[in-house]
Amino acid sequence: MDQIKIGKFIQEKRKSKNLTQLELAEKLNITDRAISKWECGKSLPDASIMLELCEILDISVNELLTGEELEMKDYDKQAELNLLELKRQKEASDKRLLNMEIATGVTGTIIFVSAILLASLLDLPAWLRIVIIAISFVLVLVMCFFLVRIEQVAGYYECKHCHHRYVPTYKQVNLAMHMGRTRYMKCPKCGKKSWQKKVLSDTEE
Repeated sequence: MDQIKIGKFIQEKRKSKNLTQLELAEKLNITDRAISKWECGKSLPDASIMLELCEILDISVNELLTGEELEMKDYDKQAELNLLELKRQKEASDKRLLNMEIATGVTGTIIFVSAILLASLLDLPAWLRIVIIAISFVLVLVMCFFLVRIEQVAGYYECKHCHHRYVPTYKQVNLAMHMGRTRYMKCPKCGKKSWQKKVLSDTEE
C-alpha cells in the first residue's frame, strides 16, 4: 500500500473541496497535525475515521486505499487487492507484537529476579528492601496486564472442534488456563471448550 500516493490523493481531494488541513481536522475531530502526516505519507487514517473521511472527500474507501479514483471495471479487482494488503499488514503487525511480547516478558523477568536478589543479598535497611520488593511486584503486575493485552489483540485463537478463528475478550484471555500461547476457552461459534492455539491468520490454511 503506497502511503505517499494515498497522502497526495487525500491532499488533492481536500483541496478540491476547498478545505484547509485545519478545517478537515475539525470535521473529523482530530488535529491538523494528523492530516499533515497523512498527506506527507507518514501514516494512514485510522479505520475508525476512514468512512467519515471518505464521505467528506466524496470518495470510496477503496479509492482512498488505492490512492486514486477508480473506474467501475477496475473496482472489484482493486478492492480485493486492498483487502489482501490490509490482511498482510495486520499479520505482520501481529507478528511484531507477539515478538515484542516475548522480549518484554524476558526483560521483565530478568529485572524482577535481579531486584529480588538485590534486596535479599545486599546489606540494605529493612524499609529499602520492602520498597524494592514492592516496586518489583507492581512492575510485574503492570507487565502481566500489558502481555495479556497483546495475547488478546494480536492474531486469533482457533477452536479445536470447529476450527473457527476469533479474537476473544480480555476477560476470556485473562481468566483462561494456558500453556504458553495455547488457552483453554469456549468457542463463540460452536460453544465447545478446548485448548485453542494462537494463529496469525483469520482463515484456515
